[in-house]
Amino acid sequence: MARVKGAMMSRKRRKKILKRAKGYFGAKSTHFRTANQAVMKSLKYAYIGRKHKKRDFRRLWITRISAACKACDINYSRFMNGLKKAGIEINRKMLSELAVNDSAAFCALVEKAKAAL
Repeated sequence: MARVKGAMMSRKRRKKILKRAKGYFGAKSTHFRTANQAVMKSLKYAYIGRKHKKRDFRRLWITRISAACKACDINYSRFMNGLKKAGIEINRKMLSELAVNDSAAFCALVEKAKAAL
């Protein structure tokens, strides 16, 4: 039985890692071992970053809604509770868009929430 040598697959594997490490500083973009470590760490950061992005946007939306609620003389938690009791199901992203772009519609929602409390 013929002996199989792994040169082609090893080169392919190394080229894939070095391609991902293309813009890195110093030896991290040219030496396989350091590039591999840098790529593994950056992939970990990217995975965590996708989770943080969702968290950060939710915080931003809540901050915007809270600021608009204060302008309409109600706090955030009472507003959200009033919306829930009124049966209005609208997500925080859309509420923050209303708060920023259409304050009249947002104030109408605030009035409905106050009436439901």
